[in-house]
Amino acid sequence: MNLIVIHKNAANDTNGDLLRFALASEPLAGVVLDGLSRCLRPDDGRFTGSRRPEQLNLGTTMCAIPQEWAIEPGVPRDQSEPRRRRFLDSRPEMICYEGNVLIPSEHESKSQRNAAPRLWWVVSNGRFATTIDARLLERVLAGVGADVVAINADPALLGEREKVRLTTRGKVAAFHRVYSDSAEFAFASADWPHHLFIKTGILRRALTDGVLPLSFSDLLEKCQSEGLVLRAINVGGAVLDLESEDGLLGFCGTRCSKSQQFALKVRESEAMPGNPRLIGQVLLGCDVSIASDAIVVGPAIICDKVRVEPGAIISSSIVGPGVRVPKNQPVQDCIVKGPQHDWRRAAQHQGRDLRGTSSPGKDLTLPRDAYSPFRTWGRFSYARCLKRIADILVAVVVLTLFAPVIPFVALAIRLTSPGPIFYGDRRQGLHGKDFYCLKFRTMITGAHEIQEKLRGVSQVDGPQFKMADDPRISTVGRFLRETYIDEIPQFFNVLIGQMSVVGPRPSPESENTLCPLWRDARLSVRPGITGLWQVHRTRQPMRDFQEWIHYDIEYVRNFSLRTDLWICWQTTKKLLDNFISQF
Repeated sequence: MNLIVIHKNAANDTNGDLLRFALASEPLAGVVLDGLSRCLRPDDGRFTGSRRPEQLNLGTTMCAIPQEWAIEPGVPRDQSEPRRRRFLDSRPEMICYEGNVLIPSEHESKSQRNAAPRLWWVVSNGRFATTIDARLLERVLAGVGADVVAINADPALLGEREKVRLTTRGKVAAFHRVYSDSAEFAFASADWPHHLFIKTGILRRALTDGVLPLSFSDLLEKCQSEGLVLRAINVGGAVLDLESEDGLLGFCGTRCSKSQQFALKVRESEAMPGNPRLIGQVLLGCDVSIASDAIVVGPAIICDKVRVEPGAIISSSIVGPGVRVPKNQPVQDCIVKGPQHDWRRAAQHQGRDLRGTSSPGKDLTLPRDAYSPFRTWGRFSYARCLKRIADILVAVVVLTLFAPVIPFVALAIRLTSPGPIFYGDRRQGLHGKDFYCLKFRTMITGAHEIQEKLRGVSQVDGPQFKMADDPRISTVGRFLRETYIDEIPQFFNVLIGQMSVVGPRPSPESENTLCPLWRDARLSVRPGITGLWQVHRTRQPMRDFQEWIHYDIEYVRNFSLRTDLWICWQTTKKLLDNFISQF
């Protein structure tokens, strides 16, 4: 179960009860509640296309609000209005609390019946809306080894960032590029975290007679008295404070723009008498009146019983229930809470980067893998369609031709060197997706450890390693390398879509971090068995890495069928020359 707790600490904030206002205003309440219930679900934001962590028990969502707010669950007054009915159906179950939060006995019993060693019961802080990579969260929960885990989203741990390391004298020592979101242990504070994960098996021990204390310090003491292990972890993610005007505007703007349920662009012919201009995603409440020459630009939410007079312009804003927007009044990037709004002091907010705060109407979501492609192609282009078909055909032909040879190669490797026949190394493929690149093993076991000792005698620059008469290469391995037979298993990678016949050389993450432009270019296409660098490289001292970067970027820039055919022809000639030279 996912319990969203709205804490009653908003009265001390300068903006004053923004969440209370939001939950009491229709249809704004539906947007906020639906958005909060989806913060840990894969159907929104950067979780698009990724699966929900199997360890989360999010079957039921409840929202606990202070009883003193006197907010009803929100039954639509117009039962015939289908839009209002969808709001009600999408909302989590609402409970009111006084003092501490009493968990309904049926939900606690259900959690206990479904208890499993790796399942979690989640308590979310309703003041904050977060986006956290689902796969990273799953790995954190699987490896933390705790009964209770406090998770906070930290924008500083997001990917696509560069950190500067300084010496004690303040001089630059190194640049550290981070391409993916990360996590780190933290100290547990007395404040409620963004999300609290409790293993379902120990839920009764963490609660007191089915009651969740509102004080996080009390919960910490309870866990300590019960001998429960609690860990606090900061995870890379974006976070918005819904008790700030920027945060609530940014959150609601994203929900209106991204959610199909609330992205209701009202057509001018169907809006209301007078056909006012409604541009973009505009969400209207009941009994709303907008003058014919007024303009509303989305994402915007106009609550119940709002009157917009002629000439008014509303852009990327929230207008609360019962408000009368004066004639010719501009309303931009702000929240109008009620009829007492001071129009002369309406704030004009500037956009901010959503990685840390908010920007009304902008996208809260982040790239799923923190990756920006160097180039993109259409679905039926050569790069995405025809080349894939050609790769499959070539892979099938090559593997069929070499099928009689593979057993003899495997036998030779087994008889001349102890260890496995195949060697698989973790590499990054299209859009940074990891895979294991297969080759026939040509070196002795433990070659990687020996390489670090030989690094000083490497004859090439950059991250790769090469030396004449490498002692790690076996006798059979040297022949396989010179004839390129060791790369035949990579056609299995081609067959399943991890590689292509022609493309940049597949490299691990440690190499790809060295040059951002190079990384973005080479990860825009599938890595290849052969490529432009392989046929053009000169092996000149201290130029190999420069050529590698240059030819990989040039290949992606000039990507075409003609280029691939030319590379295949040059590679074939080189293979024949090398094979003949062995005899």
